Amino acid sequence: MHAPVLVLKDTLKRESGNKVHYANIQASKAVADIIRTTLGPRSMLKMLLDAAGGIVVTNDGNAILRELDLAHPAAKSMIELSRTQDEEVGDGTTSVIVLAGEMLHVAEAFIDNHYHPTVICRAYNKALEDAIAVLEKIAMTVDVKDRATMLGLVKSCIGTKFTSQFGNLIADLAIDATTTVGVEVGQGIREVDIKKYVKVEKVPGGQLEDSQVLKGVMFNKDVVAPGKMRRKIVNPRIILLDCPLEYKKGENQTNAELLREEDWSVLLKMEEEYIENLCMQILKFKPDLVITEKGLSDLACHYLSKAGVSAIRRLRKTDNNRIAKACGAVIVNRPDELQESDVGTGAGLFEVRKIGDEFFAFIVDCKDPKACTVLLRGASKDLLNEVERNLQDAMSVARNIVKNPKLVPGGGATELTVSAILKQKSSSVEGIEKWPYEAAAIAFEAIPRTLAQNCGVNVIRTMTSLRGTHANGENAWIGIDGNTGAIADMKERKIWDSYTVKVQAFKTAIEAACMLLRIDDIVSGIKKKQAPGAGASSKPKVEEEGEAENEALIPE
Repeated sequence: MHAPVLVLKDTLKRESGNKVHYANIQASKAVADIIRTTLGPRSMLKMLLDAAGGIVVTNDGNAILRELDLAHPAAKSMIELSRTQDEEVGDGTTSVIVLAGEMLHVAEAFIDNHYHPTVICRAYNKALEDAIAVLEKIAMTVDVKDRATMLGLVKSCIGTKFTSQFGNLIADLAIDATTTVGVEVGQGIREVDIKKYVKVEKVPGGQLEDSQVLKGVMFNKDVVAPGKMRRKIVNPRIILLDCPLEYKKGENQTNAELLREEDWSVLLKMEEEYIENLCMQILKFKPDLVITEKGLSDLACHYLSKAGVSAIRRLRKTDNNRIAKACGAVIVNRPDELQESDVGTGAGLFEVRKIGDEFFAFIVDCKDPKACTVLLRGASKDLLNEVERNLQDAMSVARNIVKNPKLVPGGGATELTVSAILKQKSSSVEGIEKWPYEAAAIAFEAIPRTLAQNCGVNVIRTMTSLRGTHANGENAWIGIDGNTGAIADMKERKIWDSYTVKVQAFKTAIEAACMLLRIDDIVSGIKKKQAPGAGASSKPKVEEEGEAENEALIPE
């Protein structure tokens, strides 16, 4: 007698779960559709309006999604994917969203047929393991020391970007910057920290071709006393400080009671002697340039300029770290702890130049710089911002290859090979998981399909032809030339992708799809504000047995 009630309740519960799944899938697909058109070299640009009323013109997936303000939690979760991809490997931010959106799209049919999300996720995870095994098989190793290969590689990875129209320029800058800051950690491992030690300075004006990687650093500062201090020093001895060269003010409010008139001059003399003493400790080491992150008083400026020393004050901590790496100096916290080994002698030239309306200090021609500055010139701020975004991606690609020198074919060829091999394997998968596994295999085709769409070719004809070519998991290097839409050999056209980027994109996309599929309810944790004057809440009503939820009382 009770069974139909139980069945009805179970069905209602499942229907509400399905609604959440559909909402999540629709939101994720919407995010993927927003940036789908930015994949590939013939991609469209997006013009974004930010909150401050400024505009950003870009086709960088992460930059676009960063500006979006979406209400749906699943859509917000999708945006995080591109941020993760950008933090981890710096490229493939669009691919990962398109792939995750497709994985959720193909799962919709199984949710309709009342497949349990756990089953779908299990099949997806199995597909991910097999996909990474396929990548391992088709990856080829490259020689990192061969510049021509590296150049071709970085160029093909950022060929989809706006700056690809400027030829080798960005790829050259990226390789120079990453090889400069690369450090051997031992056991053949190179550590390349582009976030800390590569600074991009954008100076509007000039031509993009004037951009260069400096063998050293530059920063937006002038010397403290421009008339008295030298603005150009060859082979400077540099001292870097992290302390103020001025009289220390008391931690809390200090009162000094002066009884005699002479005490005032004694007090001033003590302050002066303190500063003179600080300066003498520094001048002992015969520096040409003193740079401090804190303040520098007029008196200290007088002593230093009298000794022919140039000084720069209030420099950023990050810039100071870069100077230390470039010229071999050590940042000192107290002048009395200075040693000869702390003085930086690796720089060939210190010079202050005026670019446009501002003064920039250059510490360049360093012997073995482990930090550098990329100076970007260009017509407008918008152009420079886009060039910087592309340069960051290019440097990330170069760093990935230095860390893990493996390549996979670009132009959708990798995804087509993975798709073909997974389709073959799906026949050996047992049980109900076979169908979601096969669907995951088909979802990988979203990347080449999107590329074909953005080229403006006949998508159905191109995809059918490519499926035929890849049918047995052979011809792994046949893909789409993103410029012409022609089916071509990626090795010949030199269209490659970094192995690290692909693995990260597959992992991030599939794991995120699984996470969103396992959500069966969205619960608001936001408390609604009580209306003013509502007073204390009334006494809670105790549930009586008759009103209680009687699902537990119904026998199985």
